[in-house]
Amino acid sequence: MYELVQVAARTYYINSPAKIGVYTPDGRHALLIDSGNDKDAGRKVLKILAEKGWSLAAILNTHSNADHIGGNRYLQAQTGCPIFAPGVEAAFARYPLLESSLLYGGYPCRELRHKFLLAQESAALPLSDPACPAALTPIPLPGHFLDMVGYRTPDDVVFLADCLSSAATLDKYGVPFLFDAGAYLATLEMVSGMQAALFVPSHAEATADIAPLAAYNRQKLLLSLDVVLGLCQTPATFDDVLQGVFTHYALTMTIEQYVLVGSTVRSLLAWLKDEGRVNFSFDNARMYWQTIPA
Repeated sequence: MYELVQVAARTYYINSPAKIGVYTPDGRHALLIDSGNDKDAGRKVLKILAEKGWSLAAILNTHSNADHIGGNRYLQAQTGCPIFAPGVEAAFARYPLLESSLLYGGYPCRELRHKFLLAQESAALPLSDPACPAALTPIPLPGHFLDMVGYRTPDDVVFLADCLSSAATLDKYGVPFLFDAGAYLATLEMVSGMQAALFVPSHAEATADIAPLAAYNRQKLLLSLDVVLGLCQTPATFDDVLQGVFTHYALTMTIEQYVLVGSTVRSLLAWLKDEGRVNFSFDNARMYWQTIPA
């Protein structure tokens, strides 16, 4: 873990729990794509860069989930490097309490205020800032999170962030975490048709042919939508649906899984409602979801 892997003339990634991209435009400076999950990851990154004789020029975040921005603050404090992030993700990097609050749906209790869901704040600037390095081309990848992007390097290597889960992860958990099901489906369709010398997903193996994994992610998402629809055949509260999802996929309930899977289930229900496939009603101060007959 945390070994540097060269995949093109000037493009590398650091093999870590969430892969960290490295592009060196001149053999002396390094641009990072994401920063790992905490300051320990940041220390390991700096050690790798020092061994190569590279100075850290900038960090470009793909999105603001804690496992992708957790090293931001340490690296910025140690090197003074600027940090850039897309859209509202920059605000989440500056105010990371927003992530755990969004997932929970209110102020998060202490058990949700830890490094896996709450990174330390960092002074992220928008990608539109004139100082943002032009060498890396952003690729919008909405769906998994708010304004997530990937990046294409001049070596034609595409870093795909979290828009794809590995087949092993999908088989283990069944339902992938996502924020917007409709945007995610559109992203999967777009990615399946992309061409590049190499694709590097954050949580799956690098590959030159991304279409099969994109198709598998789409298949698993559609199956999870069918599971939710099945659970709403009779009127069901959100907690009924969530319990059914955990039971169907044999998941273990923890506070972290409650907010991650729960947020995803709410997003699936919202998309199904907008598509006219479920509706909600209220009875005795409870909200019920029910499938609309075809």
